Amino acid sequence: MRSPSATPASDSQRGQLDELESETQILSGMVLEREREIRVLGQRLREANECHDRSIASLDAITSRLEELEAQARGQATRIRMKALREAVEVSKKVKALTDAEPALQRAPGEAEPPSEDESLYAGRVKLEIGPLDDFSQLVGFEDAVGQMGASEISVERFSEGRATFSMNLDQPTDLVHELEDLSNLDFKVRHTAPDNLILDVDEEQGPEQRAA
Repeated sequence: MRSPSATPASDSQRGQLDELESETQILSGMVLEREREIRVLGQRLREANECHDRSIASLDAITSRLEELEAQARGQATRIRMKALREAVEVSKKVKALTDAEPALQRAPGEAEPPSEDESLYAGRVKLEIGPLDDFSQLVGFEDAVGQMGASEISVERFSEGRATFSMNLDQPTDLVHELEDLSNLDFKVRHTAPDNLILDVDEEQGPEQRAA
Protein backbone atom coordinates (compact mmCIF):
# COMPACT_ATOMS: atom_id res chain seq x y z
CA MET A 1 0.00 0.00 0.00
CA ARG A 2 1.09 3.50 -0.72
CA SER A 3 1.93 5.80 2.10
CA PRO A 4 -0.82 8.21 2.92
CA SER A 5 1.62 11.10 2.37
CA ALA A 6 2.36 10.08 -1.20
CA THR A 7 0.23 11.89 -3.71
CA PRO A 8 0.01 11.96 -7.46
CA ALA A 9 1.47 15.48 -7.45
CA SER A 10 4.63 14.42 -5.61
CA ASP A 11 5.14 11.52 -8.01
CA SER A 12 4.91 13.92 -10.93
CA GLN A 13 7.49 16.30 -9.41
CA ARG A 14 9.87 13.42 -8.76
CA GLY A 15 9.57 12.34 -12.37
CA GLN A 16 10.31 15.86 -13.60
CA LEU A 17 13.37 16.05 -11.35
CA ASP A 18 14.62 12.76 -12.74
CA GLU A 19 14.18 14.03 -16.30
CA LEU A 20 15.98 17.29 -15.51
CA GLU A 21 18.86 15.41 -13.89
CA SER A 22 19.12 13.15 -16.90
CA GLU A 23 19.16 16.13 -19.31
CA THR A 24 21.72 17.86 -17.13
CA GLN A 25 24.02 14.85 -17.32
CA ILE A 26 23.58 14.71 -21.10
CA LEU A 27 24.39 18.44 -21.45
CA SER A 28 27.39 18.07 -19.14
CA GLY A 29 28.71 15.27 -21.31
CA MET A 30 28.21 17.38 -24.42
CA VAL A 31 30.04 20.33 -22.81
CA LEU A 32 32.93 18.10 -21.79
CA GLU A 33 33.14 16.67 -25.31
CA ARG A 34 33.16 20.17 -26.83
CA GLU A 35 35.88 21.28 -24.42
CA ARG A 36 37.96 18.26 -25.39
CA GLU A 37 37.52 19.07 -29.09
CA ILE A 38 38.44 22.72 -28.43
CA ARG A 39 41.63 21.65 -26.64
CA VAL A 40 42.57 19.35 -29.55
CA LEU A 41 41.93 22.11 -32.10
CA GLY A 42 43.91 24.61 -30.01
CA GLN A 43 46.87 22.20 -29.86
CA ARG A 44 46.74 21.69 -33.62
CA LEU A 45 46.58 25.45 -34.18
CA ARG A 46 49.66 26.00 -31.98
CA GLU A 47 51.53 23.26 -33.84
CA ALA A 48 50.56 24.81 -37.20
CA ASN A 49 51.74 28.24 -36.02
CA GLU A 50 55.04 26.81 -34.81
CA CYS A 51 55.54 25.02 -38.15
CA HIS A 52 54.73 28.25 -40.02
CA ASP A 53 57.21 30.20 -37.89
CA ARG A 54 59.93 27.62 -38.57
CA SER A 55 59.21 27.78 -42.31
CA ILE A 56 59.41 31.59 -42.30
CA ALA A 57 62.70 31.49 -40.37
CA SER A 58 64.08 28.90 -42.80
CA LEU A 59 63.07 31.01 -45.82
CA ASP A 60 64.68 34.10 -44.27
CA ALA A 61 67.93 32.19 -43.74
CA ILE A 62 67.91 30.88 -47.33
CA THR A 63 67.19 34.35 -48.72
CA SER A 64 70.04 35.87 -46.72
CA ARG A 65 72.42 33.18 -47.95
CA LEU A 66 71.38 33.69 -51.57
CA GLU A 67 71.91 37.45 -51.28
CA GLU A 68 75.34 36.83 -49.79
CA LEU A 69 76.29 34.43 -52.61
CA GLU A 70 75.01 36.91 -55.23
CA ALA A 71 77.12 39.71 -53.74
CA GLN A 72 80.19 37.45 -53.71
CA ALA A 73 79.58 36.45 -57.35
CA ARG A 74 79.26 40.08 -58.45
CA GLY A 75 82.47 40.98 -56.66
CA GLN A 76 84.32 38.03 -58.19
CA ALA A 77 83.06 38.89 -61.69
CA THR A 78 84.18 42.51 -61.26
CA ARG A 79 87.65 41.41 -60.13
CA ILE A 80 87.96 39.06 -63.12
CA ARG A 81 86.95 41.80 -65.58
CA MET A 82 89.37 44.30 -64.05
CA LYS A 83 92.21 41.75 -64.15
CA ALA A 84 91.47 40.96 -67.81
CA LEU A 85 91.47 44.66 -68.70
CA ARG A 86 94.77 45.25 -66.91
CA GLU A 87 96.34 42.27 -68.68
CA ALA A 88 95.03 43.47 -72.05
CA VAL A 89 96.54 46.92 -71.48
CA GLU A 90 99.89 45.42 -70.48
CA VAL A 91 99.94 43.17 -73.56
CA SER A 92 99.10 46.14 -75.79
CA LYS A 93 101.94 48.17 -74.27
CA LYS A 94 104.43 45.32 -74.74
CA VAL A 95 103.40 44.79 -78.36
CA LYS A 96 103.72 48.51 -79.04
CA ALA A 97 107.15 48.61 -77.38
CA LEU A 98 108.34 45.67 -79.51
CA THR A 99 106.91 47.26 -82.66
CA ASP A 100 108.59 50.58 -81.91
CA ALA A 101 111.90 48.93 -81.05
CA GLU A 102 112.11 46.72 -84.15
CA PRO A 103 113.04 49.47 -86.65
CA ALA A 104 115.64 50.91 -84.29
CA LEU A 105 117.29 47.50 -83.96
CA GLN A 106 117.50 47.11 -87.73
CA ARG A 107 119.44 50.34 -88.37
CA ALA A 108 122.41 52.09 -86.87
CA PRO A 109 121.68 54.74 -84.22
CA GLY A 110 120.80 58.07 -85.83
CA GLU A 111 120.68 56.55 -89.29
CA ALA A 112 117.63 57.56 -91.32
CA GLU A 113 115.75 55.10 -93.49
CA PRO A 114 114.65 56.87 -96.63
CA PRO A 115 113.41 54.26 -99.06
CA SER A 116 115.47 53.62 -102.16
CA GLU A 117 113.84 53.85 -105.55
CA ASP A 118 113.20 50.10 -105.61
CA GLU A 119 111.97 50.01 -102.00
CA SER A 120 109.42 52.76 -102.68
CA LEU A 121 107.25 50.39 -104.69
CA TYR A 122 104.89 48.08 -102.82
CA ALA A 123 102.74 45.26 -104.16
CA GLY A 124 100.70 42.40 -102.75
CA ARG A 125 99.82 42.15 -99.05
CA VAL A 126 101.22 45.15 -97.14
CA LYS A 127 100.96 46.33 -93.55
CA LEU A 128 101.05 50.04 -92.83
CA GLU A 129 101.38 51.61 -89.36
CA ILE A 130 100.82 55.32 -88.76
CA GLY A 131 100.45 57.56 -85.72
CA PRO A 132 99.86 59.31 -83.55
CA LEU A 133 96.29 60.08 -84.66
CA ASP A 134 94.24 62.50 -82.59
CA ASP A 135 90.86 60.82 -82.94
CA PHE A 136 88.75 58.33 -84.83
CA SER A 137 87.92 60.83 -87.58
CA GLN A 138 91.60 61.01 -88.59
CA LEU A 139 91.68 57.22 -88.70
CA VAL A 140 88.69 57.16 -91.05
CA GLY A 141 90.16 59.95 -93.19
CA PHE A 142 93.45 58.12 -93.62
CA GLU A 143 91.61 54.89 -94.43
CA ASP A 144 89.74 56.76 -97.19
CA ALA A 145 93.06 57.99 -98.59
CA VAL A 146 94.36 54.40 -98.70
CA GLY A 147 91.21 53.35 -100.54
CA GLN A 148 91.68 56.10 -103.15
CA MET A 149 95.05 54.58 -104.12
CA GLY A 150 93.26 51.52 -105.47
CA ALA A 151 94.13 49.24 -102.55
CA SER A 152 91.69 46.39 -101.80
CA GLU A 153 90.90 44.23 -98.76
CA ILE A 154 91.64 47.17 -96.45
CA SER A 155 91.23 46.47 -92.72
CA VAL A 156 92.34 48.09 -89.46
CA GLU A 157 94.10 45.35 -87.51
CA ARG A 158 94.90 47.47 -84.46
CA PHE A 159 94.23 50.98 -83.15
CA SER A 160 95.86 51.60 -79.77
CA GLU A 161 97.24 54.70 -78.06
CA GLY A 162 96.82 56.77 -81.21
CA ARG A 163 98.64 54.40 -83.57
CA ALA A 164 96.81 52.42 -86.24
CA THR A 165 97.95 49.37 -88.20
CA PHE A 166 96.32 48.83 -91.63
CA SER A 167 96.40 45.69 -93.72
CA MET A 168 95.78 46.02 -97.47
CA ASN A 169 96.34 44.38 -100.81
CA LEU A 170 98.00 46.23 -103.72
CA ASP A 171 97.28 44.60 -107.08
CA GLN A 172 99.84 46.80 -108.89
CA PRO A 173 103.27 48.09 -107.76
CA THR A 174 102.54 51.38 -106.00
CA ASP A 175 104.74 54.18 -104.69
CA LEU A 176 102.92 54.02 -101.37
CA VAL A 177 104.65 56.96 -99.66
CA HIS A 178 104.26 59.27 -102.63
CA GLU A 179 100.58 58.37 -103.11
CA LEU A 180 99.80 58.94 -99.43
CA GLU A 181 101.56 62.31 -99.48
CA ASP A 182 99.24 63.38 -102.30
CA LEU A 183 95.98 61.88 -100.98
CA SER A 184 96.25 62.29 -97.21
CA ASN A 185 95.88 65.54 -95.25
CA LEU A 186 98.43 64.34 -92.68
CA ASP A 187 102.09 65.34 -92.73
CA PHE A 188 104.25 62.37 -91.87
CA LYS A 189 107.80 61.04 -91.93
CA VAL A 190 109.00 57.55 -92.86
CA ARG A 191 110.35 55.68 -89.89
CA HIS A 192 110.75 52.18 -91.34
CA THR A 193 110.35 50.43 -94.67
CA ALA A 194 110.36 46.78 -95.69
CA PRO A 195 109.01 44.96 -98.77
CA ASP A 196 105.69 44.26 -96.99
CA ASN A 197 105.75 46.78 -94.16
CA LEU A 198 105.76 50.57 -93.81
CA ILE A 199 105.81 52.64 -90.60
CA LEU A 200 104.98 56.35 -90.69
CA ASP A 201 105.15 58.97 -87.92
CA VAL A 202 102.71 61.87 -88.08
CA ASP A 203 104.34 65.29 -87.62
CA GLU A 204 103.15 66.24 -84.12
CA GLU A 205 104.19 69.88 -84.61
CA GLN A 206 101.23 70.60 -86.89
CA GLY A 207 98.18 71.99 -85.13
CA PRO A 208 95.03 69.96 -84.43
CA GLU A 209 93.11 72.00 -87.04
CA GLN A 210 95.63 71.15 -89.72
CA ARG A 211 95.72 67.46 -88.76
CA ALA A 212 91.94 67.22 -88.74
CA ALA A 213 91.58 69.07 -92.07
